[in-house]
Amino acid sequence: MQDILFDFISKYVSLTEDEKNAIVSLDIFRSVKKGTTLLKEGQKSKHSYFVLKGCIRTYYVLDGEEKTTGFYTEMDALTPPCVISKTPSQYFISCVEDSILLVSNSDMEVEVNSKFPKFEIMCRILSEELLAKQRIDFDEFKTSSPEQRYLNLIQKRPDLIQRVPQHQLASYLGIKPQSLSRLRARIIEKDKG
Repeated sequence: MQDILFDFISKYVSLTEDEKNAIVSLDIFRSVKKGTTLLKEGQKSKHSYFVLKGCIRTYYVLDGEEKTTGFYTEMDALTPPCVISKTPSQYFISCVEDSILLVSNSDMEVEVNSKFPKFEIMCRILSEELLAKQRIDFDEFKTSSPEQRYLNLIQKRPDLIQRVPQHQLASYLGIKPQSLSRLRARIIEKDKG
């Protein structure tokens, strides 16, 4: 698993053997079972996650109903806002699949960044990329119909269609599961015609 991580990092910065060994020595790799809740609403946390294998999701519970806001799969990073604001979490994070995660905490990141400044540079670049992507995704979501959202999902993240339960997918698209079924049927009909 560390080779997967090092391949990913090499797209941004080159690592010396000392730097690779420093990462391995941090003991940050975690195998987590499907269904595990990593963070609950109301909890405080210092943990950030990087998905090496598997899928995790973020969701709120509003009036007893789960509202999925994000799916994070291979090579996706997630730092919950509560880590930065040092306040209780507003949402939940759980594993959709058995996952292998890199779990770091803010204290560890400060220490590593001070020893190895290039990690701070890489984190800044990753943060900028993530912020830009989230802005585009948010704007696209706000300005599109449920059908356009589903078509965008098929185009950009087709793996989620097979990996994620339909009710979570529907919630992520902002619709009810029945609406998602009708939407799929309508798209299939259009493709036949």
